[in-house]
Amino acid sequence: MIVIPMAGRSQRFVDAGYTRPKYELDLKGRSVFAHAVAGFEAEFARTPFLFIAAAGAEAFVRAEARALGVAQVVVVPLDRPTAGQAETVELGLDAIGAAGPLTIFNIDTFRPGFTFPGGLFDTADGWLEVFRGSGANWSYVKPAPGPEPWAVATAEKQPISDLCCTGLYHFAQAEDFRAALAAERAAPQAAELYVAPLYNHLLADGRRIAWREIAREEVIFCGTPAEYEALQ
Repeated sequence: MIVIPMAGRSQRFVDAGYTRPKYELDLKGRSVFAHAVAGFEAEFARTPFLFIAAAGAEAFVRAEARALGVAQVVVVPLDRPTAGQAETVELGLDAIGAAGPLTIFNIDTFRPGFTFPGGLFDTADGWLEVFRGSGANWSYVKPAPGPEPWAVATAEKQPISDLCCTGLYHFAQAEDFRAALAAERAAPQAAELYVAPLYNHLLADGRRIAWREIAREEVIFCGTPAEYEALQ
């Protein structure tokens, strides 16, 4: 299942004077929502998509997903703010009793032509997609020594390496995500319930977490007014 949490308040856009949710904004003739979801076109016919949105957004989400050709669409509306992206995902999963593989992605990031990697990644208990970069606003992966792309730690807004997360997170089983979130609540690593730090709990249990590197040019960010306006 591909899960796209989109229940945030888009506060930076509100502060900049925008009156519509950022995923509804037009970008060169398509909504930001359409650009973000279109990157997963290879999965439209075979993979369920779960959208977790603020109450009132269901009609928009269904219409846009239908226009894109997504075959299996589930929308879970939320009527309250959450403690972070991880909790948003949890509420969506619990609402439908989801199980099995879980891929999480942002509604304000574009990943044209995404395909699942296979190979080593099929043997991992989870993996994160990364690019080489720097700065204090990313999630990070610390790589293990050696040639294979295994992780030894993850962090939120702490540059523990130059492997910055694109916002795409995969868990081999939804139950692993739930267990890691429960452990995070018991020993939080950040002020919010982010997804990236959850992998540390799986690593502590001896689970194998990988990282998949892509070129910086393969991912497009649209999460701030400045990024959105630059893409116009």
